[in-house]
Amino acid sequence: MKGYRIQIIRHGQTEANEKGIYIGKTDYPLSEKGKKELVDKLDEFDYSGVERVYSSPLKRCLETADILFENREILVVNDLRELDFGEFEEKSVEELINREDYKAWLKGGLENSAPGGESIADMITRIYLALDKIIKNMMNDDLTSVAIVTHSGVISNMLSCFGLPKYKPDQITCKVGEGFEILVTAQMWQQAQAFEIIGRVPFYK
Repeated sequence: MKGYRIQIIRHGQTEANEKGIYIGKTDYPLSEKGKKELVDKLDEFDYSGVERVYSSPLKRCLETADILFENREILVVNDLRELDFGEFEEKSVEELINREDYKAWLKGGLENSAPGGESIADMITRIYLALDKIIKNMMNDDLTSVAIVTHSGVISNMLSCFGLPKYKPDQITCKVGEGFEILVTAQMWQQAQAFEIIGRVPFYK
């Protein structure tokens, strides 16, 4: 049975990441440091073999895709965007730590959300929609190897909810410009909404 390989890559650093503040829907570009880190990775790792790139609509992902996958077609998938942190957007832990609603949010739970923000359950729903769109697009266009450039929260929840073997979200972390490769077949996706987690990417040259 035909298999479809997808590399799921985390975007590069922004000034907000460097400052340690929450950013979800806020559209920060890559920082100069973030761009340099990605360019340096091109010397160390092999990002070839990808036929198309699917990206979050946010600048930090589109810029990452441009750097790591030069001359590859990039398609924007809106549902690959990061979690909306609501009132916690662009705030640091130090600014939030004494807020009762922040303490409640940190306790977790699929339906728990920041004030005015998005719940994990809602994000998981749109991650499914994004994956379904991408996998069907690959099948329709006869593509067998693509990349997704998205956010750390999307990656951890995508792999923990739909990946095999099963991991908790906090067990699935990756550095900027790096991520995981998955393998999916039409049968796996249609019958179980699942894929196999093969391992980490990119590969060393």
